[in-house]
Amino acid sequence: MSKRPTITDLAQAAGVSPATVDRVLNNRSKVREATAQRVLLAAEDIGYHASGLLKKRFQESKPRKTITLLLQRSAEAFYQALGTALVNAAARQRDYQIQTHLIFMDEVAPAYIAGQLQQVAEASDAVALVALDHHSINQVIEQLAAQGKPVITLLSQLSSQACAGHLGLDSRKAGRSAAWAISRLAKKEGEVGILLGSHRYLNQEISEISFISYFRELGRNFRLLDPILNLDDDRLAAEATANLLASHPDLVALYSAGGGMAGMISALRNEAPDRDLVVVCNELTPSTREALNEGLVDMVIATPVERLAAETLALFVRAFNAKGEQRFAPVLLAPELHILENI
Repeated sequence: MSKRPTITDLAQAAGVSPATVDRVLNNRSKVREATAQRVLLAAEDIGYHASGLLKKRFQESKPRKTITLLLQRSAEAFYQALGTALVNAAARQRDYQIQTHLIFMDEVAPAYIAGQLQQVAEASDAVALVALDHHSINQVIEQLAAQGKPVITLLSQLSSQACAGHLGLDSRKAGRSAAWAISRLAKKEGEVGILLGSHRYLNQEISEISFISYFRELGRNFRLLDPILNLDDDRLAAEATANLLASHPDLVALYSAGGGMAGMISALRNEAPDRDLVVVCNELTPSTREALNEGLVDMVIATPVERLAAETLALFVRAFNAKGEQRFAPVLLAPELHILENI
């Protein structure tokens, strides 16, 4: 029977002294993080019996931070997936002990979001936020920034200069990709409908502008209708889609640049199951995946959620480590394009 590895064996495997291993094990005095990490990896490699304790000690040696994640619409699969990815990314990062508070805001009124920000501020070291652009929200963010608490916007940027950073899709690429797909897939030229949550979501506004710009450059006879706002609400999106279908018999395509995808899909299923219509919308969820399979939707423009989460935590670490002003350039990710043949 092979003998159980000893502290001496572990020290030899890690390339440190037994005294250093003892300090890591018993938290007797400060050990450099790189050294503690080397001891931990060596313990796992040789099967040292106290590797679990070493891992615990290593974690306990990291500074503690609390991040609040303020997302939207708890019933939406996309936000649930984003929340899970952010929490998991926080658990994986190695620089800090991060405790996450995940909060879904089912009300999106600016006053409500500003109130939520103020409510979580005292117990948070930093905040990640999905919100529409409004002066009342920006004002609270400026207060948090003055307290040294970084706020990072997700998905949609805000106009406040106090935000530490932003992560989301490259909305210009998203809008132009939607326009490209419709111009290639439509069997004839005609009216094109646009659904939008709100122009106060700056990402949606940029997607819409880029979508229109592509068709302007194209110089063909597609006629873009005025965008219809649905506040990213499924019921309003269903009503808007049904009205579009009923009042525009020459409609050849529909682009949803915001949320409310389930409502739009429900209306397409009920009102136009056999209509020759090119449809492009956002985010690969169970609802949009099913719509791709049914042929109700032709392309889904999706956020790479796992990468977004990892980049968000990396940006928080940079903000925590920053000695001076916490301001970082926006991180704009290329959209994922999904069609029936690649899901």
